[in-house]
Amino acid sequence: MPPRDPRDRCRLYLITPPVIDDLTAFAATLEEALDGGDVACLQLRLKEAEDETIRRVADELVPLAQARDVAVLMNDRPDLALLTGCDGVHVGQEDTPLAEARRIVGADRVVGVTCHASRHLAMDAGENGADYVAFGAFFPTDTKQAKTRADIDLLRWWAEAMVVPVVAIGGITPDNARPLIEAGTDFLAVSSGVWAWPEGPKAAVARLNAMMDEFSPEREQING
Repeated sequence: MPPRDPRDRCRLYLITPPVIDDLTAFAATLEEALDGGDVACLQLRLKEAEDETIRRVADELVPLAQARDVAVLMNDRPDLALLTGCDGVHVGQEDTPLAEARRIVGADRVVGVTCHASRHLAMDAGENGADYVAFGAFFPTDTKQAKTRADIDLLRWWAEAMVVPVVAIGGITPDNARPLIEAGTDFLAVSSGVWAWPEGPKAAVARLNAMMDEFSPEREQING
């Protein structure tokens, strides 16, 4: 990912459900979601799945997403990211270290890092070549057991002071995303807030994009 530019519009970062029971049905759901509007990337997050299952999911979803100009990131596993043709990897603090992940996937693929609610972890990741840092959780989430709660002021500070792109994650839905967009996040990472949205994934993506359009710097300059 290129260095952040405050003139850039916030974009959507989708995360798969933790379990995909029916791959064919989910592929159709993903296509429906992508029809709802701009999506920057899709993270394959199947932490409890066997490698064979992850590869099977990747074989189906990676080409589908990339054909729509959506980058695909593998959660935790730089080796599987490379093997399955993903565009990069997302690692947590207890996963493969940043330097090792970079060595495995190479310089041309994305490496993003979970930084919880820590300025120190984020600055360290940025200084050591992370393509983005992720703060969270901003809201309660059922998708994973969040270790920390991040404050929107942390997001605002990073967006104003740093050039490395920032991702907001954790319990984000179309109903609560607005303050994060206003704070200047580069990406909104959303999982159940899209897949379990009552009106459907396509409607959730459309609504999130409408908010992003509303607060895009270019629009504000025009209106100003």
